[in-house]
Amino acid sequence: MTNLEQGKINFLRNEKTLASTACKSDMAIRLNEEKEDIRTPFARDTDRIIHSLSYTRYIDKTQVYSFKDNDHISKRMVHVQLVSRIARTIGRALCLNEDLIEAIALGHDIGHTPLGHAGEAMLNEISKEELGEYFAHNVQGVRNLMFVDNNGKGHNLTLQTLDGIFCHNGEMAQEKYMPMEKDFTEFLREYEESYTSLKEANKYRPMTLEGCVVRISDIIGYIGRDIEDSINLGLFKRKDIPKEITEILGNNNRDIVNTIVIDIIKESINKPYIKMSKDVFKALTLLKKFNYQNIYNKSMKDEDYKYYKEGMKKIYDNYLKAIETNDKDNIIYKIFLNNQTKEYLKNTNNKRKVIDFISGMTDEMFLHQIKLINS
Repeated sequence: MTNLEQGKINFLRNEKTLASTACKSDMAIRLNEEKEDIRTPFARDTDRIIHSLSYTRYIDKTQVYSFKDNDHISKRMVHVQLVSRIARTIGRALCLNEDLIEAIALGHDIGHTPLGHAGEAMLNEISKEELGEYFAHNVQGVRNLMFVDNNGKGHNLTLQTLDGIFCHNGEMAQEKYMPMEKDFTEFLREYEESYTSLKEANKYRPMTLEGCVVRISDIIGYIGRDIEDSINLGLFKRKDIPKEITEILGNNNRDIVNTIVIDIIKESINKPYIKMSKDVFKALTLLKKFNYQNIYNKSMKDEDYKYYKEGMKKIYDNYLKAIETNDKDNIIYKIFLNNQTKEYLKNTNNKRKVIDFISGMTDEMFLHQIKLINS
């Protein structure tokens, strides 16, 4: 046996201890088959994600609060790392595949726009008006990783990783998460349907328990941290959180995370699903409602939202005109289209090219582009 062969065996040694319900490396499916190397297929997915330019841009993308003069306010990069850590903790306790969990967790918000969910809502309006299609960050994440990133060649990630990213919707809390079987044909059907039926898209479930773990970990990763950011900004006090929530979950991020994680492990070990107890799920639901009323619905002033929304439409129109007039001096050519493959340019309509470009922007670039248009 060569040293390399031994190294590959070492990479797979933990799979012997995985639960029967875990997704093992020999179950990995790629749309385009390729020879695997010493790493597990899902570990390779993680490497491809973290080396992508989309991953790099996490560092200057909004989590909840945009353009706050406070270095301790979470950015999207912090969120995905928190989700990864939480999900791997649950996954290890349940003997699930941590490589797959890490790939899904670190890639789950790749499709997020600048300005977080506010920016997503703005771009969704443009997409519906211009293309008659919905825009959702989970769907865009799959699109980026399959058709836009890597100069339009995509990263040929496994079906299990792409599906986990697609089905990660942390806005939809459930007491119980049960995976559903699917192949690439079914996955691509769901992906295409998401552009025309967002209501149906929100019902899609991950095909693996690992994907289910990331889905609930997305909520755990933001629900308490957003409270800490809000208190840090002086928007409300810790004592304002209702007792019916704090008596179950606690009133700080540390206790909230620990309570939910331990509860999930107790309720889900040796089960073919991921579950919370009724009390914890009820408290989590109430906490989400509290956060929406006191954080998410107040995260941006109305005048700021109007300014950014109008600005997004202006830069959209500017970029679309540049493509239609073949204005190669426009920034959409200089830093995006000039680097894309002929296949991407041929197979993507002009309006979709602009949406791909805007959705990938960091907050700072987005703001700079609006200022340029308005100057």
